[in-house]
Amino acid sequence: MEKDIEHEFSKIAKQLSDQFGEGLDIQSILFLIGVQELGKGRMEFSKNEKLDVMHIAICTLLSPYGYYEYEGKDADGWPHWKVNEKLPALKSDQQQQIMKQAIVEYFNKSELVN
Repeated sequence: MEKDIEHEFSKIAKQLSDQFGEGLDIQSILFLIGVQELGKGRMEFSKNEKLDVMHIAICTLLSPYGYYEYEGKDADGWPHWKVNEKLPALKSDQQQQIMKQAIVEYFNKSELVN
């Protein structure tokens, strides 16, 4: 299972790197997902907005697992979630594995990368 996720994640990361530039890591992929989910197209972001964009990605990715529930968009069009369940305390490698799995599931479901 873990090797399958690693293989699928590597495939997605390569396809995204081919499209957006070399060397995309999990953080970069989270940013791309956040921009996609924000739905505002290409724009400049402040440092805080970049963190918010990544938060959008994390909430989107972890909502199918029940950790977050989408509440809607604010007046500026930014999506918001409420916390349903606190994330368990995980080691860094465990967090990475969950995020990779969630990214793979996101791209498989959305068919943004084939």
